[in-house]
Order: sequence, then structure tokens, then C-alpha cells
Amino acid sequence: LLCPCLIYGAYVFLPFDAPLLPTISARLVYTLRCAAFATFPIVLGMIVSAISRLCSSALEPFGELQREVEIHRTYVSQSVHLFILYFFNMAVLATYLPQELLKLIPLLTGLFAISRLIFWMSYAIGRSFRAFGFSMTFLPLLAMLLWNLYSMFVLEPENLLS
Repeated sequence: LLCPCLIYGAYVFLPFDAPLLPTISARLVYTLRCAAFATFPIVLGMIVSAISRLCSSALEPFGELQREVEIHRTYVSQSVHLFILYFFNMAVLATYLPQELLKLIPLLTGLFAISRLIFWMSYAIGRSFRAFGFSMTFLPLLAMLLWNLYSMFVLEPENLLS
């Protein structure tokens, strides 16, 4: 319930609009530029993972990882997988959205970045708390996927492959 409320509140109250993007290629470039900001938590996770690995007291580099190192490594791996799914769904979404709703692309990107950081913090606290951060990432992804499939097969089935 929190994700739709956050997106709606940001859509209504944040004072910016998407630029005029009449072509599909312009929309894809806009999505690509917005998606670059979503890589910030992943790069931050890689840096922290490298630092924690360097500061680890493990003497063998290929030995058993400590819990702190394992948390960051798992976070980065899962974030990269989710980012790929998120980015491709956002790219397809940008091709189907009307111009007035293109403001959703940077908002969804921001939600992805914030929710991955929340997941990381909650995962570090304890594995039982990570469901909140994961659901803030996964449920908007699922909503985008369902909207994309609906748009492809119901709204515009004649333009499915063109």
C-alpha cells in the first residue's frame, strides 16, 4: 500500500514535468538517462562490499566469507538482477505511456533506488526485516510488468512486434 501512495504523492506534489518526448527513441533515451541514477545504490554496495572484504579478518581470499561481507555481496548480486528487470520494464513502459504520464519514469527510478537502500539496511539488521525493502522493489516491478503485458496484448495487439 505504501508504494502507490508514495508514487501518487510524488507525482502530484513534486514540481517537475517530463520533457516533451514525441518519439519512441527519445523516450528510450530519457529512460536510459533516468536508469543511470538507479545504479547509485548498486555502485555504493560494490564499494562497501570491497571495503568490507579488504577489512575482513579472513586470511584466505577464497575461503569462507564473514557475515558482513556476505550481506553486501548478496545485496549487490540481487540488486543487479532486479535492476535489469526493472530497466527493461521501464523501457517498455515508456513506449506505452502517454506524454502526461512520463513523469512516472523518474519517480519509479527514485523508488527503485530508495527501496534498494531500505532493503540493504533492513537486510543488515536481520534477514527477517528484508521483506519490506524487497516488496518496495518487487511490487512496482510486478505492476509495470502487468501493465506492459496488458498494453501489448489488449490495448495494442496489432503493434506487438512493430
